[in-house]
Amino acid sequence: MPTALALSPHLDDAAFSCGGTLATLAAKGWRVVMATVFTATVPDPQGFALACQLDKGLPASADYMALRRAEDHEAAHLLGVEVRHLPFREAPHRGYGSAPELFGAIHAGDDIAGALRDALHDLVAETAPDLILAPQAIGGHVDHVQMVLSLREAVHDVPVLWWRDFPYTVRDAAPKQPLRDLFESLPTRQVTLDGAAEAAKAAACGAYATQIGFQFGGAEGLARRLAEEGGVERFKAEGVLPAGLALP
Repeated sequence: MPTALALSPHLDDAAFSCGGTLATLAAKGWRVVMATVFTATVPDPQGFALACQLDKGLPASADYMALRRAEDHEAAHLLGVEVRHLPFREAPHRGYGSAPELFGAIHAGDDIAGALRDALHDLVAETAPDLILAPQAIGGHVDHVQMVLSLREAVHDVPVLWWRDFPYTVRDAAPKQPLRDLFESLPTRQVTLDGAAEAAKAAACGAYATQIGFQFGGAEGLARRLAEEGGVERFKAEGVLPAGLALP
């Protein structure tokens, strides 16, 4: 069976941005692995890192990342895919001290690129994917940017569908695209979701309960944003896509 590897910076990015495609591939008999990079628990978070937990309505004593990993397992079950969690810390635990910093330049001291490149190389070697799905880093979140740059160094011989980072794509009429030059010339491909894939995506997105209120204002806001996508997921395609993928 062919294998697809979805590389997600955070515990929700892949489901939000291409969950319908993952469900579609799984329904066609593909082995689908949804791997998230920044999932490590950091005990006793402080400062902005703690604020990122408290603003989700969670107490300081909660293991925020353990809750998010559990949500990811539930989402994966609903999509019919496997899960991998890599042990990298999110940006607020690496010295980014405010929301503007999360969407600004990579800090000079944020030297995870080498370790991240090696981890992604090893993950690709382990899973042997026929296709990778990964973000374009639309919105400019430093974790997304770091992951994309490391992936492009780590892997050169596997076709990639680069997804549009939702919900950053719908928050701003002109979202930041710091890596635009990497993708602008690539052909656009899209997957039109059938009813089952749309339903699976909606359910999987809803599984990230800690994020729905903050990101969308609640379940109704999530449903409205998903409906605005029109049942279509769009990508930039790099490399020779596997035969039978049936993308227009």
